[in-house]
Amino acid sequence: MTTVVLADDQRVVREGLATLLGLLPQVEVLGTASDGEEAVSLAESLRPDVVLMDLRMPRCDGVEATRRLRERVPSTHVIVLTTYADDRSVIEALRAGARGFLTKDSGAEEIERAIAAVVRGEAAIDPAVQHHLVEAVAGSSELPDGLTPREAEVLTLIAQGLSNREIATRLFVSEATVKSHVNHLFTKTGARDRAQAVAYAYRHGLAD
Repeated sequence: MTTVVLADDQRVVREGLATLLGLLPQVEVLGTASDGEEAVSLAESLRPDVVLMDLRMPRCDGVEATRRLRERVPSTHVIVLTTYADDRSVIEALRAGARGFLTKDSGAEEIERAIAAVVRGEAAIDPAVQHHLVEAVAGSSELPDGLTPREAEVLTLIAQGLSNREIATRLFVSEATVKSHVNHLFTKTGARDRAQAVAYAYRHGLAD
């Protein structure tokens, strides 16, 4: 029996997935979480084999939660759930330690196969996600000064005049996560303030 924790901020999605997984004879749902912090806490106490993790959640997003799980509960495997196959956060989740990627319209058989695969130590990537993942990996090398896709995304939003709080709302992450990205991109670009960061963004084609 494979044990699973579900993490999604939308109650209808959580309940739907729990019902779906409840029909699978080899899967036991230990609990559900409404954000990344709750998912990490549940995984620390329940030690599930797998966490099905939504990417976009409040307080602590799926990428950060995956990173924490890898550090604190390395025996638990993460399968990321994304609404959009081309979600730019997928590549960040991969770097954070996720082993599988599924779109939210995946059926019970696809989810069951993915769970079994990651428990065996294999990767499980939905073909629709795989296509965009390959593109993202190929394209990420084109970003200047080692910027990650998410840092480039934050830089673009800074250039559009958004505050950290507004960026956090746009990207469905915490303000602290945005500040971390800003600090990293400032270091990589050599910018001392937001004005210099905006100038950098325009110079490197990261702003319209």
